Amino acid sequence: MNAVLQVEGLCKQHGQGQGLVRAVDEVYLDVPAGQMLAVMGPSGCGKSTLLHLLGGLERPSGGEVWLAGQRVDTLSERALARLRRRSVGFVFQAFHLVEELSAAENVELPALLAGRSPRAARHRASALLERVGLADRARHLPWQLSGGQRQRVAIARALANEPLVMLADEPTGNLDTAATLDVLRLFEELRAAGQTLVMVTHDDRVAAIADRVVSMRDGTFVDDTWLAVDPEPTDGAGWLGGLTESGG
Repeated sequence: MNAVLQVEGLCKQHGQGQGLVRAVDEVYLDVPAGQMLAVMGPSGCGKSTLLHLLGGLERPSGGEVWLAGQRVDTLSERALARLRRRSVGFVFQAFHLVEELSAAENVELPALLAGRSPRAARHRASALLERVGLADRARHLPWQLSGGQRQRVAIARALANEPLVMLADEPTGNLDTAATLDVLRLFEELRAAGQTLVMVTHDDRVAAIADRVVSMRDGTFVDDTWLAVDPEPTDGAGWLGGLTESGG
């Protein structure tokens, strides 16, 4: 498979002298098209910084980031913003929905920013909210939705421009068990449909749905494991069936 994301000698440093911190330290990575990659490790190991570098939210101190054959880290701010809007979908632990906009309007927003017509943006948002099971919540504001529903809106928003890659930072970190199950089933469906996804998580149960798990310590990779994954979305069997709503 062709690599959608490529990283060569990637570094991110903060501070200097005795206060120097290597948040990401000489990382090399290839992510093939259609792969679901989980990045694991303890808090402060560099997982989120790595994700931000992959998506162009932060500039590296050294090394290279390539997306679909285009080098990302050398782009101007304007070109980088354009690339993010068109090719990268972001999902965050804290959702980051616009509170004054309805669910449908939140999903429409990336398409409008990328230059799609209002009609096309509305059509795409309607289809995506149907896909994530929230067609009946399209006109609700974020505060009227549960945490799991807000995260599903955020996932729909991330898919608005049919991104080459979706980057998810602790996407189930703020969710109870029932909502976590909904999000993980949705991710499994996306993986089965061929969506490339890089997911940061501290939860090995969440990482278990990935095709591949990379472990980080002190800014660098210490393990890279390919998993045997059933390509069909789960119906609640296996380890997902062991997550019950009583788990909080």
